[in-house]
Amino acid sequence: MKYVIVTGGVLSGLGKGITTSSLGMLLKARGLKTTAVKIDPYLNCDAGTMNPFQHGEVFVLDDGSEVDLDLGNYERFLDANLRSDHNITTGKAYREVIMKERRGDYLGQTVQIIPHITDEIKKEIVEVGEKDEADVVLVELGGTVGDIESMPFLEAVRQLSMDVGRENCVFLHTTLVPIMGVVGEQKTKPTQHSVKELRAVGIKPDAIIARGERPLLDSIKEKIALFCDVPVEGVISAPDAISIYQVPIILEEQGLTDLIVDHFNIGSKGEDLTRWKGFLDKMTNPIGEVNISIVGKYTHLMDSYISHLEAFHHCASETQNKVNIVWVEAEDLEKGDPKMVFKDVHGILVPGGFGERGIEGKIIAINHARETGIPYLGTCLGFQLLVVEFCRNALGLTDANSSEFNPDAGHPVVDLLPEQIGLEDKGATMRLGSHEVIVSEGSMAHEMYGSTKVLERHRHRFEVNPEYIDRIEAAGLKFTGRSKDGRRMEIAELEGHRYLTASQFHPEFKSRPLRPSILHLGLVKAAIDHRDGKDF
Repeated sequence: MKYVIVTGGVLSGLGKGITTSSLGMLLKARGLKTTAVKIDPYLNCDAGTMNPFQHGEVFVLDDGSEVDLDLGNYERFLDANLRSDHNITTGKAYREVIMKERRGDYLGQTVQIIPHITDEIKKEIVEVGEKDEADVVLVELGGTVGDIESMPFLEAVRQLSMDVGRENCVFLHTTLVPIMGVVGEQKTKPTQHSVKELRAVGIKPDAIIARGERPLLDSIKEKIALFCDVPVEGVISAPDAISIYQVPIILEEQGLTDLIVDHFNIGSKGEDLTRWKGFLDKMTNPIGEVNISIVGKYTHLMDSYISHLEAFHHCASETQNKVNIVWVEAEDLEKGDPKMVFKDVHGILVPGGFGERGIEGKIIAINHARETGIPYLGTCLGFQLLVVEFCRNALGLTDANSSEFNPDAGHPVVDLLPEQIGLEDKGATMRLGSHEVIVSEGSMAHEMYGSTKVLERHRHRFEVNPEYIDRIEAAGLKFTGRSKDGRRMEIAELEGHRYLTASQFHPEFKSRPLRPSILHLGLVKAAIDHRDGKDF
């Protein structure tokens, strides 16, 4: 197997994940079987208990793993379904070594970071590639070179390159080339110092991905090549792009894929990016625009809702209508006038979330959509709050609530899953991952999915209280998707409304550039009709 290691310097958030995802797609387009591993140097075993404000969205895989949001990009670009072992964290690696030590696997040895932790990291990387039967394994090392917590991982990938041979390993280093505002000059010192740090730990980059506002000047490329000891063709300019989906084209046009394939000396077919370019062309050349409001509680960090945003990009290409996101902080809506807030909005999305803050604002948004006919999609918490709003305002159960927010609610129309009762651990204990949903024939969901059985990803502790289902459906809110055993409600649709639907699952996690989320696409299409004043 071949390995492409992507490291980063200067600062985080430069786009290592998009670089890794783009390379995976480009190598796959060359006919190579490609997989990707994300290394996160934090002590958490997974991303499940992290605040979205700190780390962005928690992405959920089919197997129920709660992982870094970069794995969502991997899945979207590679059009693949990944597993828990594609995300390695410090917590995972140390936990595994400590468990082995307790079992006696290291009897007689002093267990140390080198070689035991580094050996474990290498083993986990190699096993992913072997399990996927990959030609190329892409490894993204989170954080920046020089971080204390990254040192064991840098040492592990250095050792890996020696184990497999340098001819089977490519190191790509992502850095920042800032522009000084006063003189407008592209500065290379941050890149020089970052590469110096990398070389100090024994890693020499084969190519540098230079991020910046504008394309690199040829003279700057030559300067970086000279001072960082890489060929000029190995200095890749990665300027800010209109869309992340343009990045593969930018990298391909500069010969990065050829550089990697030549380094590995492996045969590959010519690039086939026809469908990708077609997707990109329709997304960047819209024939219309539509405004969708996301009513959330983490709107100050857009990465908290990154899968929703990408799903709307996929829908934008499919419909050739630009989707303008109108951010609404749920707490602000509690004090505002929904008629003014949603004045120019054609559709509303209420995504998932946890905690009581902003809940009443989300319910106000749902009530506004239900009563005015604006298309609405709720996911996870947005599904549960649709039930709460409907019970309060359509059934007259004014004290209806979720027991998550009010354990003493007179009508707990959303309640804790039975299997959650008594659980003390928070990590990886929710109803997680892919579960089968049975869709009612003749429903709108059935028409959209084209099937009575779908697999969608979940992440929740609460569900619709079965005691209220008959009353809710009798009033017009139909549960047209249910779990395989029929006990859990999965999809809700309101009779007589253009598009007021919600899902207990997270359809955004399986959205792909060439296959948008069905429910997001339904929302966008309904919003376009609403914008155009079409009857339903």
